[in-house]
Amino acid sequence: MFAKETYVARRRQLKESVGSGLLLFLGNDECGMNYEDNTYNYRQDSSFLYFWGLSYAGLAAVIDIDEGREIIFGDELTIDHIVWMGTQPTLHEKAQRVGVTETLPLAELKKYVEKVVAQKRTVHYLPPYRAEHRLKLMDLLGVKPGAEMPSVPFIKGIVNLRNYKTEEEIAEIERACDVTAEMHLEAMRVLRVGMKEHEVAAALEAVAQAHGCNLSFPTIATVCGQTLHNHYHGHTVKEGDMLLVDAGAETAMGYAGDMSSTICAGKKFTSRQKDIYDIQVAAHQAAVNALKPGVYFRDVYDLSCRVICEGLKGLGHMMGLDVHDMENLGEVWVGYDGQPKSTQFGRKSLRLARKLEPGFVLTIEPGIYFIPELMDYWKAEHRFTDFINYEKLETYRDFTGLRNEEDYLITATGARRLGKKIPLTTEEVEAMR
Repeated sequence: MFAKETYVARRRQLKESVGSGLLLFLGNDECGMNYEDNTYNYRQDSSFLYFWGLSYAGLAAVIDIDEGREIIFGDELTIDHIVWMGTQPTLHEKAQRVGVTETLPLAELKKYVEKVVAQKRTVHYLPPYRAEHRLKLMDLLGVKPGAEMPSVPFIKGIVNLRNYKTEEEIAEIERACDVTAEMHLEAMRVLRVGMKEHEVAAALEAVAQAHGCNLSFPTIATVCGQTLHNHYHGHTVKEGDMLLVDAGAETAMGYAGDMSSTICAGKKFTSRQKDIYDIQVAAHQAAVNALKPGVYFRDVYDLSCRVICEGLKGLGHMMGLDVHDMENLGEVWVGYDGQPKSTQFGRKSLRLARKLEPGFVLTIEPGIYFIPELMDYWKAEHRFTDFINYEKLETYRDFTGLRNEEDYLITATGARRLGKKIPLTTEEVEAMR
């Protein structure tokens, strides 16, 4: 955790931003995998972590702006819990760590919310992304699942704080990025023809655990790089394959790293692989060189696309406490500053388009993918025939896909890569093989 003054200052800034009403924070509960006591690895809600700092299940909190109260709701552990988990701090001790003096049993939350509603004051809540949150909102406010109306002032207040990373956050993100880089370096060291994808995944995930980190998202380690989010690890790596690795570490405080690398299965890339790979690297480096305050990220995306198209003649996202930072709060606020998203193919998947500002942390990850199903679909529909030579394209049907990804901090004058450098060019990758 950061010092308690950090959390006190964050809550004060949020209160000033929203102005009035009750700010409701629903922490995450434990979730059973196949029965209640056999749970998934616990992860606290990121906005709860940001403002309250407590990675414990079964908590909720409110900021009553009008009455000047900050309350953490939760239940003390019973002797059965202590036998199961060992000695734990009391709820009051947890609250003191983040500068909160008032605590109440979890059952009191509903009474408190009902009182606010009866006073005809506004209860602000965030977009729910778990079924448990939707059920809690129904219980607390009578909001049916699917009919939620999250508070835009609450969302914007959080986005306008979390988008700008402080020095202590940057240090924590950089630690995650350093471990992430070591994960990718390990993958490059161990990959051999004849291995299963899951053997590489196991090796790089062990690096995260050895550094006391969790994974920031499920590992992608695949010879089928044309599938953007491929979590299947059962293929055998063959000579002439490329292994696309997209993996990241998450620190104990919840901050994420996110990098991608594409590795030749053998000692060298084939000449055809190198041709396409070098185009991707050129697009990547052009995007990195364009990063600076005042530049719209959609223009960085367009630049990378032009380099790829010229070479053949998305891209990136915010990052922090979430690997796709604040994605549950809505890309229209996080990545577009309230402006509408494009509906165009490709552009509609762009998570970040807004003007870059110092303190933003983001990824650069242009990719080139040859997707047979998409090729067949467009060809059958006679799409883009003025631009695509389908006869030539067919020769790349089995190429799969590739991307490389790095993490960057926007500074006052440009951008700085976060974390240890991982090999990017074909020459750098081959030197690891």
